Amino acid sequence: MKIGIIGAGNIGGNLTRRLTALGHEVAVANSRGPETLTALAQETGATPVTVDRAAQGAEIVVVAIPFKNVPDLPEGLFDGAAPGVAVIDTGNYYPRRRDGRIAGVEDEGLTESRWTERQLGRPVIKAFNGTYAEDILDRHRPAGAADRIALPVAGDDEAAKKAVRDLIEELGFDTVDSGGLDDSWRQQPDTPVYGLREGIEGVTRALAEASPVRPEAFRG
Repeated sequence: MKIGIIGAGNIGGNLTRRLTALGHEVAVANSRGPETLTALAQETGATPVTVDRAAQGAEIVVVAIPFKNVPDLPEGLFDGAAPGVAVIDTGNYYPRRRDGRIAGVEDEGLTESRWTERQLGRPVIKAFNGTYAEDILDRHRPAGAADRIALPVAGDDEAAKKAVRDLIEELGFDTVDSGGLDDSWRQQPDTPVYGLREGIEGVTRALAEASPVRPEAFRG
């Protein structure tokens, strides 16, 4: 599969490592330019590209950048992507630590991924936002393993959601469908499932226990 990854930090970098190890063709980009990705490219065999080329021909595109930087992505980013491209949003809104106040989230009450979707002009699937980056490398397990952990996945596009869930299963994790994007508050920061290392039953229970009220610590 051809996969584009925008953002080469902890999540983006480790997804690059695992996906190339599984044989996928990965193009990776960051805000500083492809020349800064030489070491990652040499380590993994991924192709470093500029951000505006990251989605070219891609069947799946991972957006793993700070929340506040999503509006800065180039227009027409997905124009050259494969038909039906699935876009994974791994982001989280940290108003006090990093992002400042985002009116769409604070005043309109949008879930974080719904806001991201509006900025991109493309349906997104929310996944990996509460995953420890090191777990991508160290906690993958074969299907049926007793200690295999599950990740919640939210989105409205059922075909794209299936593609993302299939990819996560290939990476070595179970998945739980956490609903549409308007339900994705269930996996935002400071919810019971955020950072949870449990299987399908535990993740399902944690999603059900979530509150729609945004925690005070995550308000701008």
